[in-house]
Amino acid sequence: MAAKTANLYARIEPDIKEQAESILAELGVPASNAINMFYKQIILQKGLPFAVKLPSAKPLAVGALTKAELETELEKGYDDMLAGRTESAAKVFSDIRRDYNL
Repeated sequence: MAAKTANLYARIEPDIKEQAESILAELGVPASNAINMFYKQIILQKGLPFAVKLPSAKPLAVGALTKAELETELEKGYDDMLAGRTESAAKVFSDIRRDYNL
């Protein structure tokens, strides 16, 4: 392993830094190690290790729905289930484990 002698200076929003470092502390990962992992993933992926794009649809804020809107969304989900347009939770978790080598 190469000696860690290079410095990186970045200006980020204080609340973002605080939130991220809090999570990293819970994981037991120093921020410098997380940044090093991020850079290694950039090298391995030959780009950012995640998609950078605008979402195709705005996520639905369930708490902001009226009762009628919520019932409509639930009916859509029920119709999808009846029509076979759903996946079992077991398959979804299996796909996640496969895709992320968990």
